[in-house]
Amino acid sequence: MTSPTLSVASLDHLVLTVAHIERTVRFYTSVLGMEARTFDHGRVALHFGIQKINLHEVGHIIDRNVRHATPGSADLCFLTKATMPDVISSLRARGVQITEGPSPRTGAQGMMTSVYFYDPDENLIEVAVLDQAHVSPQNPVLNHTA
Repeated sequence: MTSPTLSVASLDHLVLTVAHIERTVRFYTSVLGMEARTFDHGRVALHFGIQKINLHEVGHIIDRNVRHATPGSADLCFLTKATMPDVISSLRARGVQITEGPSPRTGAQGMMTSVYFYDPDENLIEVAVLDQAHVSPQNPVLNHTA
């Protein structure tokens, strides 16, 4: 008898190690429109869509199973319903320096146009707009016609 195959369906949350939680919250709420929420005895998470990013301040042990928590080591891609000109305008208005793009990329859901920049801890952040031909009608988060 063979064991069943594990197959993940979705990402619920990820943990981002940062140097200063307050600085990170200011950046992600003002630049990317995320919502900061406190949970579980004072921990902070950044909510967006149906996901969240839990914040872990370097030097504070939250989970003894975490071995190499390091600020500035993440590379994250966020999808938006905004147009790319609006993304660029919004980033510039907030003083965010775009390091690359806009340029075509291939994401998990298909072709998209992306810009790249760094957060305060120098994590590489990508904001992408999916080509509408590749957005599933079942995706209520990104389907502009839903």
